[in-house]
Amino acid sequence: MTGVLDMMRADPVLAALTLGGAVLLLLFLMVWLVLRAQIRATSVLTPMQGEMQAQMQALGETVRSLSMGQQQLAGGLQQVAEAQTRAQSHLQQNIDRRLEEVQRGMAETLHGSSTRTARSLGELQQRLEVIDRAQSNIEKLSGDVLSLQDILSNKQTRGAFGEIQLNDIVSKALPADSYAFQAVLGNGKRADCLIHLPKPPGPIVIDSKFPLEAYEALRAAGSEAERQAAARALRTAVRTHIRAISERYIIEGETADGALMFLPSEAVYAELHANFGDVVREGFAARVWIVSPTTCMATLNTMRAVLKDARMKEQAGAIRRELGLLHKDVDRLEARVGNLDRHFAQAAKDVDEIKISAGKAGKRARALDRFEFEDLPGADEAVRPLRLTPQD
Repeated sequence: MTGVLDMMRADPVLAALTLGGAVLLLLFLMVWLVLRAQIRATSVLTPMQGEMQAQMQALGETVRSLSMGQQQLAGGLQQVAEAQTRAQSHLQQNIDRRLEEVQRGMAETLHGSSTRTARSLGELQQRLEVIDRAQSNIEKLSGDVLSLQDILSNKQTRGAFGEIQLNDIVSKALPADSYAFQAVLGNGKRADCLIHLPKPPGPIVIDSKFPLEAYEALRAAGSEAERQAAARALRTAVRTHIRAISERYIIEGETADGALMFLPSEAVYAELHANFGDVVREGFAARVWIVSPTTCMATLNTMRAVLKDARMKEQAGAIRRELGLLHKDVDRLEARVGNLDRHFAQAAKDVDEIKISAGKAGKRARALDRFEFEDLPGADEAVRPLRLTPQD
């Protein structure tokens, strides 16, 4: 029974057809049983044969009615099957359309995602290229730093590096004729740079050599004891260098009453002024001024102003002489302009007189051309009767 119900749920049309066949089979079985019973009854009950025939006819009518009902049921079941088929077809079409829309949406989504992914990968590639270039620059800079460290670790190359940096700063700040490199002083000492300042203060020396070993030891100190030892060594080295500059490059009557100690590193300059103020004050007392690239440029700009002022003072006499000559030239120019103005006035007067004379001459020429002698200016009264006309 459960199997029959499952089959009816699975396919209603087949279930209906099966049910109709069972009903017809049952009807035929009932008819057969009735006919058999009638046959038996006919042999026993002959008088009842007519009545039985009538019942058989009624039963036949009933069977025909049942057959017609079965046909109608089959037609209805066929219509139901066709409707179910159409519904299934419509449902399949809807499902196919929805699947197509879902596939199209998924394709568009996947295409957009792939496009965004490709764009993101391109941007990532560009960023990676930028990072690679930055890495290359960092490696190059690291190599330059190592090269600079190698330069500064050697005393001779460090001195050359300081001289080159000082040369670049001085050449940019001062005129070419106001300084000299590797100048020899009267005591035979060779100065890294000599600035030709006027007296006072006079030429001033700039020394570019500095004991950097003590500073490097201070920076590399790992313990407090090492740091204190390096600080003492740096203090001693700077004091020694200040004393050497004061003794070599400050010559009374030849140079200025002071000298400059050039430090090619702003870090060393800051370290001295931050933690070795006593050494800096000793430099002031010894008239040795410590300068870094920045402060050296400011000092040289001040020197340039001093040189400009001195040169202007040197040229003051020449300027006054030229001004006197210019004043005389202006006076002569004024006199000549006056003369020219008088000449122009006389020429204008002469031109006016010439115009008057030309007018009179033209009038006489026209009168003579018409033989009108009586109209001539200053004509004699006795001559007027002798007037000639074109008719005469």
